[in-house]
Amino acid sequence: MKPFIVFENVDFKYRRSNNIFQSLVLAINSEETTAITGNNGSGKTTLSKLAAGMLHPQKGRVVVDGEDIKEMSLGKLGTKLGYVFQAVERQLFGMTVLDELTFVNRLKGIEESETYAKANKLLEAFELTDLRDRHPSTLSYGEKRRLAIAAALMSDISFLILDEPTSFLDPDRIESLSSTLDSLKANGVGMLIISHDEDFVARHADRIIRIEDGGIVDDHRH
Repeated sequence: MKPFIVFENVDFKYRRSNNIFQSLVLAINSEETTAITGNNGSGKTTLSKLAAGMLHPQKGRVVVDGEDIKEMSLGKLGTKLGYVFQAVERQLFGMTVLDELTFVNRLKGIEESETYAKANKLLEAFELTDLRDRHPSTLSYGEKRRLAIAAALMSDISFLILDEPTSFLDPDRIESLSSTLDSLKANGVGMLIISHDEDFVARHADRIIRIEDGGIVDDHRH
């Protein structure tokens, strides 16, 4: 199995706090689903943000697809992996749902017919077609979550990081999300899932890593 995200002796701490990670060594593989579990404050979300290049270690390095994350532009990193926040409203800034899906491709100068065909397919897959002309701020939390995942998939990424993807979703929406993740996995997309939801983790994870106080206390294949 090929590593996709590698932590090489990573130290990280926030200003005026103790180290969250010290000499963290971890390889997360491509084309499989890895779940990170642990209590609040254990470092789960910090680890995901280091993996996505939103935070940088004080020591060591994070390597994504063979390249030091510090050497990569956010644009280049965005072609390799997508990140869906737990506080999902932070990453939605289109004027409409459809605009949220299409504006990055339009900026890149990608053929409009191709962009809109892909966007319409994702709108249908995520049950957002009837909301296409709504402003993202007017959507429910679950709708915003589905939109954020759909937007990440507009780029042909090979890896997706999901922070607490099932929070505030009802059972039907969780089932819909699960079906989507199953489809992504079948298409070779690797995933890192940060989650408290044991049933969701059990359904999707090939590998489950539990962290406590910035250290790995369990790492096993499911």
